[in-house]
Amino acid sequence: MQPQFRVGDKAVYPAHGVADVIAVESRPAGEDSRHFYHLQVLGSGLKIIVPVDKAEENGMRAVADDAAINELYELLRDHEVPHDRQTWNRRYRGFMEKIRTGSLFEIGEVYRDLSLLKNTKTLSHGERQMLQTARNLVVRELSTARSRPEAQVAAELDSMFK
Repeated sequence: MQPQFRVGDKAVYPAHGVADVIAVESRPAGEDSRHFYHLQVLGSGLKIIVPVDKAEENGMRAVADDAAINELYELLRDHEVPHDRQTWNRRYRGFMEKIRTGSLFEIGEVYRDLSLLKNTKTLSHGERQMLQTARNLVVRELSTARSRPEAQVAAELDSMFK
């Protein structure tokens, strides 16, 4: 399978966020060769090696386009969500599954739901950390996609929940 991303591209890797493609490597595997992406996550510097043929299956994707960003903003503006009566640890597990998908919309839901919940009750320590994680993932992707400073994007998003 030929690589979809090239060196210098930005990609989103589930639960880690936006990463630079710093290399595309080919290694021999028997009679064939396998291609690998070398990613470096923005912010943390974490390096990840992903087989090209498994990248999509693992949830690696391109940074959101304008249509996806507009759809995300609609999702974040929708404050008519049913109140969750689950215990914090069940909610936490559900939210973690959404973050692991790497979907901008699933992560956006976690960010929205925890931000709204924060306005009505005190969040557990785990929920506060998860809110911060979801917020950082959304902010970094929108900042990258729109070529705007993270602080500006963060302020814009935070204003939706005041």
